[in-house]
Amino acid sequence: MLNKLDVHQDFAEVAKKFQNRKASVSKEVTDAVEKIIENIRENGDGALFDYVKTFDGFEISKDNLKVSPEEFEEGLKNVDANYLRILHRAKAQIEAFHTHQLSPSWGIYKEDGVIMGQLVRPLENVALYVPGGTAAYPSTVLMNAVPALLAGVKNVVILTPVRADGKVNPIILAAAKVCGIETIYKIGGAQGIAALAYGTQTLPKVDKIVGPGNIYVATAKKCVYGQVDIDMIAGPSEVLVIADENANPKYIAADLMAQAEHDLLASAILITTSNQLVDEVNVELARQVQTLARKSIIESAIENYGGALVVSNLKDAFELSNQIAPEHLEVLTENPLEKLPLIKNAGSIFLGEYTPEPLGDYMSGTNHVLPTGGTAKFYSALGVYDFVKHSAYSYYPRDVLETFKDDVITFANSEGLSGHANSIAVRFDEKDDEKLEEES
Repeated sequence: MLNKLDVHQDFAEVAKKFQNRKASVSKEVTDAVEKIIENIRENGDGALFDYVKTFDGFEISKDNLKVSPEEFEEGLKNVDANYLRILHRAKAQIEAFHTHQLSPSWGIYKEDGVIMGQLVRPLENVALYVPGGTAAYPSTVLMNAVPALLAGVKNVVILTPVRADGKVNPIILAAAKVCGIETIYKIGGAQGIAALAYGTQTLPKVDKIVGPGNIYVATAKKCVYGQVDIDMIAGPSEVLVIADENANPKYIAADLMAQAEHDLLASAILITTSNQLVDEVNVELARQVQTLARKSIIESAIENYGGALVVSNLKDAFELSNQIAPEHLEVLTENPLEKLPLIKNAGSIFLGEYTPEPLGDYMSGTNHVLPTGGTAKFYSALGVYDFVKHSAYSYYPRDVLETFKDDVITFANSEGLSGHANSIAVRFDEKDDEKLEEES
């Protein structure tokens, strides 16, 4: 049941309740992860293989570390043609959206001969972490791999823990196949993150690691950040629904539960102008949850981190939403497209009653790797831009530098950096020039 929460206070205070949800990382977890990372830094393959055997129960070596072509082929036999069709369709949707994020290099050519610009270059090596074992998320492969490949990343590899039989889940193999990724390492956990962040005798170091994982994986990514780049430290999932009095309570209840089923810390919030709608949504929640497999998780998440906030008008609803800065924002109002100008902070926005959030998880084309816990105020969804880097360049002729030299020298000296000033001054030291001419 959604509890009606008090909104007769500062909206920023209301937002704090929903932004402070995070799985606590105990000192024991952090210490364990740091020990794993240090061991792999010092001992490479030997430490990595020991951890895989300990945590996954799989005897690994440099000979079976990668999924072989035979394993690939055998695994794909267990994926039916219709599922492959769905993966191809999803990939096409994601490509169609993310293609528009490509940005070219550019240059400025001034009349005085100055040339300046920016080079846009893809990262060379990216690793995609995909949870494995009993859980399998082929959508994770598509959402991370497609923008990386569109950006032009040369080497995209997957690391994923194996099942008890030492095999990678077939639907992960299928998603990799659809994306054209051939290198899959049968490793996971903090040990996998450490191995690709620092490299081992067998595994080459990468430039960036992306993808979700458990608390050990998330902690490891945080620890190796700086040695490599990462996508983000994602927190528990969340959805916020803004609805007017005409919204369908059946749809709202279904969408709230779709996020609440992720885990016990998931957040599901309704902001509406109608007290009656809250009551109707609660009736639907009680009815629909009975048929769902993760009933207990849904009920706990909604009880602890859900809620309904009734506001006097939609302007207040969007103002409150902007303070919360949700990962997923659904707008179930009349003329939802007209509400876009009111939205400042949200990871991904779903407009209208036939654009539910799960569509974005799989098939709409927008990315489902999103900022959580209020970080949508300053972070964006994963995109092509996360897999490129930008280098500025400039060229100044001597006569143009001469017009700047005195100002640059003064600026440098004001900061006490005489070496900087000298770097400019020596280029216009006429005595030095005359001496060089005499010696030549």
